[in-house]
Amino acid sequence: MTTVSTPDLSDASPEVDVLALPWVNYGQVRHFGGQVVTIKCHEDNSLVKQCVAEEGRGRVIVVDGGGSRRRALLGDMLAEEAAANGWAGLIIYGVIRDVDEIGRTPLGVQALGSCPIKTEKLGMGQRDIAIQIGGVTIAPGDYAYADNNGVIVSKRPLL
Repeated sequence: MTTVSTPDLSDASPEVDVLALPWVNYGQVRHFGGQVVTIKCHEDNSLVKQCVAEEGRGRVIVVDGGGSRRRALLGDMLAEEAAANGWAGLIIYGVIRDVDEIGRTPLGVQALGSCPIKTEKLGMGQRDIAIQIGGVTIAPGDYAYADNNGVIVSKRPLL
């Protein structure tokens, strides 16, 4: 968990990439960062469910949901499991639901918005691959940092 702001991190490391999208900070943890695990899925959060069940070790799950606003890729139960298993947070290029409950969960969560509709569980998607969000390539093992100022990505740890 980080309390250093993304502006301070980017000032100290101008090589970072910014995911210049309209992120909303939903989790109780307002500043977070860590090594990245990637998931690419579209309106199916099966891989998110599998991933949050694993030991997080302070890492960040970055989900490329294609920016879809039709199905929520994270809800309160998965957020609670992620927090309990030691994940620092999730950055979701898509939407979430159960925002009030997630706001009380000790986890960092950034997403594009919210939607009340859950996903289908079809087992579709890919994990641990390079993904592109907002014109930035994010690879497994990169580092992501997020707060109310936005989301930045680095090839190396910044703390």
